[in-house]
Amino acid sequence: MTFGLANRKLYPKVARRHGEGDKSHLTTLEGLAALSLDALSSVAYGPEAIMVTLVAAGAGAITAALPITLVIVGLLGVLVVSYCQVIAVHPDGGGSYAVAKKDLGTKVSLLAAAGLVVDYVLTVAVSLAAGAASLASAFPVLAHHSLAVCLGGLALLTAVNLWGIADSARLLMLPMALFVVSVLGIVVVGLSRSAPAATVGTPESFHVTEALGLLLLLKAFSAGCSALTGIEAIANAVPMFRKPRIRRAQHTELLLGVLLAALLIGLTLVIHRHHVVPRQGVTVLAQLTAGAYGTGWAYYATSLVVTLALGLAANTSFGGLPVLMSLLARDNRLPHLFALRAERPVHRYGVLALALLSCALLIAVNADTQRLIPLFAVGVFVGFTISQTGLVRHWATLRPAGWVPRALVNGVGAVLTAVAAVVLLTTKFLAGAWFVALTVPLLMLLFSRTQRYYTLAGTELGLGRMPAAPARSSSLVIVPLGEVDAVAERAVTAALSLGDEVVAVAVFSDQAEAAAMRADWARWNPGVRLDVVESPLHSLVHPVLGYVEQAGRDGRQVAVLIPQVEPGHRRFRILQNQRGILLAGVLSARTDVVVCLLPYRLNL
Repeated sequence: MTFGLANRKLYPKVARRHGEGDKSHLTTLEGLAALSLDALSSVAYGPEAIMVTLVAAGAGAITAALPITLVIVGLLGVLVVSYCQVIAVHPDGGGSYAVAKKDLGTKVSLLAAAGLVVDYVLTVAVSLAAGAASLASAFPVLAHHSLAVCLGGLALLTAVNLWGIADSARLLMLPMALFVVSVLGIVVVGLSRSAPAATVGTPESFHVTEALGLLLLLKAFSAGCSALTGIEAIANAVPMFRKPRIRRAQHTELLLGVLLAALLIGLTLVIHRHHVVPRQGVTVLAQLTAGAYGTGWAYYATSLVVTLALGLAANTSFGGLPVLMSLLARDNRLPHLFALRAERPVHRYGVLALALLSCALLIAVNADTQRLIPLFAVGVFVGFTISQTGLVRHWATLRPAGWVPRALVNGVGAVLTAVAAVVLLTTKFLAGAWFVALTVPLLMLLFSRTQRYYTLAGTELGLGRMPAAPARSSSLVIVPLGEVDAVAERAVTAALSLGDEVVAVAVFSDQAEAAAMRADWARWNPGVRLDVVESPLHSLVHPVLGYVEQAGRDGRQVAVLIPQVEPGHRRFRILQNQRGILLAGVLSARTDVVVCLLPYRLNL
C-alpha cells in the first residue's frame, strides 16, 4: 500500500565480513555456476581455435587436433591440481597474485596482478562479444546490432552482481546446467551417428601455407589453450564460499576440471569422427550441433543455450576481479574504496570499475570477437606460470612431507604455460597482443605509484608513531545565516553547544535588507553577535570565505556550522537552493577549518 516506502526494521544492518554468515556465500554448485561458466563455455571456441590454426597445413592436418587436445587436457589436470594447492595455501583468495606476493617478491606480484586485471576485463568483453556473434549466427537480423546486444548484456550482469554474488549464482545455475547437458548431448548423439544428421555453413577451400611441423603444432596448442581461461577464478574468489571454504572451493575446482576435460575430449572426438572442418558463416560448435540434432528446433534451442552461456560467462570476472581489487586496495596498490563492501558481501566499486572498463573495450573494438581473442589469453598464461612457479618456491622453502611430487607437478605446469605464453605473445603480437604487452606495464606502474602515495601519506600522517598529547585551545563557531527564522534558531542553538564563542554572519548586497536583518536580530536578541558583510557583486561564497580566513588568523580553532534546508521528499529538493553545500565544498578545499552541515528537515 505504501509502494515500498514503509519504514524498514529499526535495527541497523551492518555488513558482515567473510565468515560471519553463510546466507550470501556460495555452495559448491553455486560456485560452479558463478565462477566456472567462463571456463566451461570456452569449449565453444577452444577446439575451433585449434582447427583454424591447423588448416594452414591443409584440411588433412585436422587429424592432429585430437593429440593436441589430449595434451591440453593433461595441462588442464596439472592446473586443476595446482590451483587446489593454491586454494589450500592462500584461502584469502587472490590466486597468482597472492602466490607471487608471498613467494616471488613485489615486482612479480605486480605483474601477476596486472595480468589478472587485464584477463578479467577481456574475459567480460570476449564472452559478451562471442555470445552476441553466436546469437547473430542464429538470427542474422541482429548481425548489425552486436554492440548494442553486448552493452545490454553487460548492464544486466552489472545490475545482478551489484545485488549480490550469491543471488547471481542462483540465477546462473539453470543456464550452466542447460549448457553442460546440451554439449554433452552433442557429444553422445554425435558419436552414436555414423554420419552427420545435417550440415550448415558454406564450404571453404584451404590452401597450404605452412608445413605441419613443430611450430604449427605449438601455435595450435597455444590457440587451443584459450579453452583453459577461467579455471583460476575459483582460487581467486575463495572468500566467497561457505565454510569450510577451502574444501568447497577445491571440490568446485575439481568438478570444473572433470567437466571441462569431458567436454573438450568429447567434442574433439566428434570432430575427428565426422571429419569436421571450419565452414564460412557458422562456428564449429554450430556444425557439431547440426550434425547431432539436425536443423530443427533442437538446433536452435542449443544455439540459444550456447549464446546464453557465452554471455553469462562474463560473470566469472564479476566474481573474481572485485575480490582481487579489494586485495590490491588492502595492500595499498589501489585506492582504498575498492576494499569497501556493501551490506551484502559485494565490492560494488570493483563491480562498477569492471563494467566501465569492459564497456569501453567493447565500444573500442565494436564488439568484434576476432579483435579480442588474440588479446585475452596472454595474461592468463602469465598468471598460470607465476602461480605455479610461486608454488614450486613455496614447497622448496617449507619442504613439508611429500613436497617433491607437488613441486614436480607445479614445475611441469609452469614450463608448459610459459611456453604457451611466449608462443601466444610472439605469434599474436601484431594481431593485438601488443595491447596486453603495453597495458600490463602501465598497470604495474599504477599499482606501484599508488603504493608510493600511501607510503608517503602514512609517513606524513605519522602512522605507527605515537602522536603528541592534544592541546586545548579557544574555539569560534561561525554560523552563516540569511534570515531570522526557525533555521537560525536551530543553528545558533547547536553552535552554542559546540564552541566557546559563536558569531553569526550574514551577507547582503542591498543596504535595506542588511538594515532589516540587523533590526530583526536586535529584536530576537539571541545573545550572539551578528556581523553583516557587504557583497556588491551578489556573491555569498567568497565573502564568507574571506571572513572565515580572517577569523582564523589569530590561531583559534574555527568551525563553520552551515544550516541546510532539506525537504522530506526527494522531488522537492531541487526547489531548495544548494548554496550551503557549495559553501561547504569551497571552505573544505580552501581552508583548514572544521566544516559542519546542519540539516533542517521539512515535512514536505
